Amino acid sequence: MHIMEGYLPNPWWEFWLVISLPVVAFGVRRLSKLVRDKRDLFPLVAVSGAFIFVFSSLKLPSVTGSCSHPTGTGLSSIFFGPAITSVLATIVLVYQALFLAHGGLTTLGANIFSLGIAGPIVGITIYKISMKSGLNLFLAVFLASALADLTTYFVASLQLALAFPASSGGIAASFTAFAAVFAVTQLPLAIVEGIVTALLFKYILQAKSEVLIKLNVISADTLAKIKETWA
Repeated sequence: MHIMEGYLPNPWWEFWLVISLPVVAFGVRRLSKLVRDKRDLFPLVAVSGAFIFVFSSLKLPSVTGSCSHPTGTGLSSIFFGPAITSVLATIVLVYQALFLAHGGLTTLGANIFSLGIAGPIVGITIYKISMKSGLNLFLAVFLASALADLTTYFVASLQLALAFPASSGGIAASFTAFAAVFAVTQLPLAIVEGIVTALLFKYILQAKSEVLIKLNVISADTLAKIKETWA
């Protein structure tokens, strides 16, 4: 969910901007180093950014009268981590705010945090835990992507609840109300996003498995076991 232009009052839009900018700045450094040292990975960066752009630009009507969309950040978080993903998300969000009337410049910090930072942190965490637990690789990708999507919406609901606490029940009641607006639509969207991400991950694994090993996304042993099942 993109919080629209001018919707967050002072001091909340400034607060989220201050929180998000250091992460993005760190991500710029990480991305610059990655491109400088491993230029062959740049096409994968571009694919990850395009995936975020396409998915997060899909404004789908919600049964509650609002709209929802996938996020597309799970793939990038698995490949490059939250910092670089925050940079890709920032580029996408600025473009959408300027040319698609989707989100806004004053709410950029809040949208970066929910879409480009919080969601990816959960995504990569779920992926690493799943892999260490011996879970199926593609199920791990599915869970990471789907939960990164849902996290974005829960965080955005919290951002709105903090800015607009209910007169009765305060922040908790407001959070419940905002989250309920999107929950019915977002859960199936997260499942679809998880499936699509897992399928794209499988394609990349088949086409450029050495790249994923270089990024430490998978180990050579894991790849060997997967290829045995494909044989």
